[in-house]
Amino acid sequence: MNKFLKEFKDRGYFYQCTNEKQLSDLLDKKSINAYIGFDSTASSLHVGSLMQIMCLKLLQNHGHRPIVLLGGGTTRIGDPSGKEETRKILSENQIENNIKNIQNVFKIFLKTNNPKLKPIFVNNYKWLGKLNYIKFLREIGKHFTINKMLSFDSVKMRLEREQSLSYMEFNYMILQAYDFLELNKSKNCLMQIGGSDQWGNIVNGVELIKRQSGNQVYGLTTPLITLASGAKMGKTEQGAVWLDKKILSPYDYWQFWRNTDDRDVIKFLKMFTEIPLDEIESIKENNINDLKIMLANKATEMLHGEKASKESEKMAASTFKNDFSGENLPNIKINKEVLNKNLIDLISYVAKDISKSEIRRLIKSNGIKINNQLENNEKLIIDNKLFKKNGFIKLSIGKKKHYKIII
Repeated sequence: MNKFLKEFKDRGYFYQCTNEKQLSDLLDKKSINAYIGFDSTASSLHVGSLMQIMCLKLLQNHGHRPIVLLGGGTTRIGDPSGKEETRKILSENQIENNIKNIQNVFKIFLKTNNPKLKPIFVNNYKWLGKLNYIKFLREIGKHFTINKMLSFDSVKMRLEREQSLSYMEFNYMILQAYDFLELNKSKNCLMQIGGSDQWGNIVNGVELIKRQSGNQVYGLTTPLITLASGAKMGKTEQGAVWLDKKILSPYDYWQFWRNTDDRDVIKFLKMFTEIPLDEIESIKENNINDLKIMLANKATEMLHGEKASKESEKMAASTFKNDFSGENLPNIKINKEVLNKNLIDLISYVAKDISKSEIRRLIKSNGIKINNQLENNEKLIIDNKLFKKNGFIKLSIGKKKHYKIII
C-alpha cells in the first residue's frame, strides 16, 4: 500500500475511498494536488475541522500539494449535510472577512519552505459567482437526476422529518461537484478529501469529471469523530473550541486536550499530533495523565507555538498551588444576575452542563474550591467581598476545571 494511504489508515483518518488500489498506484508514481473544501460560516474554524486540516498536513508531509478551497460561493448557499434547518445567510462582507481569518489558520498548520508543496488557496466564488444559469443547467445540470439527488442522506433526512429544504440548498451538491471539476481543470486536482457525510457529494464530482472530460479522479473520506463519552467533538460547556487565540486562549485550548477522556487519549495522539506511530505504540502503557499532558502540549504547540504550550502546561500545574495568580485562566464574566446569589447558582452559570443536584453532590464531596480553599457551604453568597483581595475569584470544579471569575 502507498505510504500516505497506509499512514492515513493507521492514524484513524480512513473511512471510504473510490478506486483505492488505483489511487495507491498513482500516489506511488507521482506527487498530486488534492483538496478539501471549508465553508466560511464563522470567523474561525474549530476543533471539529482539525482532522481535515491534519489530513492536508499529512498529504503535504508525503510530498503531495494541498489545495484549500474556501467556500466564498457555497457559503452563500449552505450545505444541508447533517443540518436540520436552513443555514443562516451571511452578508458578503462577513463571508469575505471570515475567509481572510480562516486562511491564517491554514498558514500555521501548512507551513513549508518547499514551493512545490506550498498550499494553494482558492475561493470558489471566483467561478461560482460568474456562472450563467442557463449554460450551467445545460452543461452541468444534465448529468444529475432528481432520483439520485433525492437518495442522498442529506436530502432524505430533511424530507423524512418533513423539515424545510430550500431549492437553494438542494443545489449545493451540484455546486460542490462543479468545484471539483473546476479544480481538476485549473489546478490539475486529482483528489478530494472530506468527511464521511460528504461521500455522496464527492462521488458526484468524480462522476461529473469522468463524464465531462474522461479524467480519472478520486475521493477519500474520513470518519465522523465520536468521543468515548458520546459528546460531540470540540464542544464544551463554554462553547466551541476555536482554532484562533483571539477567540480562545492557548491555555483554554491546552486544557481542552488535557481533559480528554482516558479512552480517547491514544486515538487523539494518533489523529491530532505528528508523533510517529511507533513511538505512540511504545508509550501507550505509560501513565495516562502523562499521555494527556503530551497530547495537550503537542496539539497546542502545533497551533500556538512551543512557548505558549509550555506556558499553558506551567499555568495548569500552578492551579494546584496556593500562590496561584489566576493569570491565563479562562475568564468568566458574571453580571448582577449572578452576583449576590449563592454558590450553586454561580457554578450552574459557569458549567451549564452540570445539573444542580450534581453540583450539590460535588459540594458535599469536597469537589468545589473557592480561591484554592474547599467550600462546603452551598448557600455561600457570591458578593463583592469575595472579589476584594484579588479583583477576581478562582473557582475550581473538581480537579480539572478552573476558572477566573470576574465582575
